[in-house]
Amino acid sequence: MGAPCSSLYRLSGIVVTLGLSLGAGHAVGQERYPTKAVRLVVPFAPGGGADISARTIAQKLTERLGQQFIVENRAGGGGNVGTEYIARAAPDGYTLLLVSSSYGANPSLYKLSYDPVSGFEPITLVSQQPFIAVVHPSLPVKSIEALVALAKARPGEIAFASSGAGGIQHLALEYFKSATGVDILHVPYRGGASAHTDLIAGNVQMTFGTILSTLNMVQTHKVRALAVTTAQRSSALPDTPTMIESGVAGFVVTGWYAVLAPANTPAAITTLLNREIVALLQAPEVKQRLAKEGSTVAATTPEELIRHLRSEIAKWAKVTRAAGIRLDATR
Repeated sequence: MGAPCSSLYRLSGIVVTLGLSLGAGHAVGQERYPTKAVRLVVPFAPGGGADISARTIAQKLTERLGQQFIVENRAGGGGNVGTEYIARAAPDGYTLLLVSSSYGANPSLYKLSYDPVSGFEPITLVSQQPFIAVVHPSLPVKSIEALVALAKARPGEIAFASSGAGGIQHLALEYFKSATGVDILHVPYRGGASAHTDLIAGNVQMTFGTILSTLNMVQTHKVRALAVTTAQRSSALPDTPTMIESGVAGFVVTGWYAVLAPANTPAAITTLLNREIVALLQAPEVKQRLAKEGSTVAATTPEELIRHLRSEIAKWAKVTRAAGIRLDATR
């Protein structure tokens, strides 16, 4: 059998040779990638942190690879609607998925039609960031300690907005309630943007917002930041204490985003995408933008992403069991 054919394509002015395996039982032929638009599916509503990250990646990949990378929002089911859609998509590199930290919790909350590890091809972890505990300015608290005291004095009266039941915001709230003994009302929305709109309007009083989607709200004084949820303070909010500094021992919740492809996507394509996304994340303007927003670039190998996913799945399984959270009655 002859040597595999290679195809030449131009990338940033450099001719690159790429042999594309078209899958088991298929011949290896001359084929360029990408030759048409690529969809990057976000399983959440527009306007949240996942959507912001996806649009940054899509814009840069469009510039680097010469084809349109289009963000498509498919919200619902705690991210499962869009994720299951990609799990069934053709493994040809033209439909990709950007997932958030809720992806690690969903195996404990739902009966899934896909395996969260083997059901996809890992490409790379994108970034990591803290959540910010924020409250509406009308709530008379300026610290986590004061929030806890008020919540204990007014059980069930403070309303907490999340982007959906079972998402990381919701789980962070349950973690917080368990750690502090407070009773706070959970109000789920269909996406972070809607939750933020009602928070700004004062219809709900607090949330744990991703720093990507909440920082501007803090800086424009639409909400008040009480603490960040990472082990160290954020460079974007250096004067805001951590939850641990605020008296909630051991409380650490980190947000993250990652890119996946349908299982059996050719290795040549996933390798190319890993290389290009890692490169664009290392670009000074992207790193500076993420740092300004409080995020840390977390470009990884596919193998490192797999280890990260397994660790997150195990961590949130413990939290959901302790809180008794089950969203799928058949599970």
